Amino acid sequence: MKDILTVSQLNDNIKTFLEESFGVLWVEGEVSNLRRPQSGHVYFTLKDDKSQIRAVYFRPYGVRAVRFDLEDGMKILCRARLSAYPPRGEYQLIVESVEPQGLGALQKAFEQLKARLAAEGLFDASRKKPLPFLPRRIGVITSPTGAVIRDILNITRRRFPSVNILIAPARVQGAQATGEIITALRRLHAWGEVDVIVIARGGGSLEDLAPFNDEALAREICRSTIPVVSAVGHETDFTVCDFAADLRAPTPSAAAELVVPRKIELQENLHDLRLRLLAAQNRCLARQRERLASLAGRFRDPRRFLADYAIHVDDLRERLKRALAHQTESAAGRLKPLQARLLGFDPRRRIREQSLLLSGLAKSLRGGWNHFLWERREKLQKNAALLSSLNPLAVLRRGYSITRRLPEGEIVRDAKQLAPGNRLGIQLASGRIEARVEALQGEQA
Repeated sequence: MKDILTVSQLNDNIKTFLEESFGVLWVEGEVSNLRRPQSGHVYFTLKDDKSQIRAVYFRPYGVRAVRFDLEDGMKILCRARLSAYPPRGEYQLIVESVEPQGLGALQKAFEQLKARLAAEGLFDASRKKPLPFLPRRIGVITSPTGAVIRDILNITRRRFPSVNILIAPARVQGAQATGEIITALRRLHAWGEVDVIVIARGGGSLEDLAPFNDEALAREICRSTIPVVSAVGHETDFTVCDFAADLRAPTPSAAAELVVPRKIELQENLHDLRLRLLAAQNRCLARQRERLASLAGRFRDPRRFLADYAIHVDDLRERLKRALAHQTESAAGRLKPLQARLLGFDPRRRIREQSLLLSGLAKSLRGGWNHFLWERREKLQKNAALLSSLNPLAVLRRGYSITRRLPEGEIVRDAKQLAPGNRLGIQLASGRIEARVEALQGEQA
């Protein structure tokens, strides 16, 4: 029976076959149809004059770490794996790393990286750290076997023999050079007793200086808390490392001269400063002596001033005594008539007089109040008797009554107000009676 595969199964088998058969490849070609979607991946076509193949550079492989920007028409060398995309049935290259091809491409990658780091502010002068005036220990990152380290050692020993040189060996050329230089930087920082770091290499082509045009190395230099001097190549050579460092030296020998002062020059300068200081001190002392002599000529014996002031103080003391005595006598003269007037206004006498007056007023008040109460009591009794005589209840008690027609409650004063059958309410002195009119008597009856 024949094996029947679906299209998906066939594409999956092709994908597995390609990945297992070819492994890692190095492919060179020209970039075309470059696309950069929002995902951050880079899609392009790698071609030559006869053929082409699709390629993708995924973000996890470090697209952001590329030292240059891919562009259409650029010739590159790719480290990639061959694979397939089953949904479309297309095979493609999964790119893991990219390198430019040719001197022009290297120069372009250098310019792109320099511009990008400069835009981030990594090369700003405000970030540069000053070099120490006289470093005690200098860290040098270079090849331990090259002529560069010998030149640096010879110059530093000649200029200032007591300065210590700590060599951090690293390759300065090749694919592994950048990583070793970064490791050497970190080792010197971990050491913690280095005052300045020099990264040195002799001249070479742009390809030879490629390790010093690496973004990771530039960022590591910018993160350094120790001043870094870049001495890479000849005077006309420039690298990204030069721009990231705190100071660029045109050559390694010049770096040694910039970092280490000449001991003889320092001694000569110190001697000159000593002489200048002594001369300035002597001039200052001479001016002070002249001023002192001038002041001494104008100076008077202070004992004369003290004698004069002592006499003046005694005179003031006597004047003060006389003034106090005069004021005391004057105050006593004013006090005597005031004392006499005060005795005339003895408060005890005023109190006795006011007490007698108060007793008389209290007696008069009691008599007037009693008379007032008696008059009011008499008037009240008369009014009570009059009120009692006018009280209708008193009239009722003598046998009289009040008759009202019901239900109106109208008081009956005349028989003409009534008719037979009318209901009557009769108010007595004690109690009330209801009655009915049976017949009327009188003139009208």
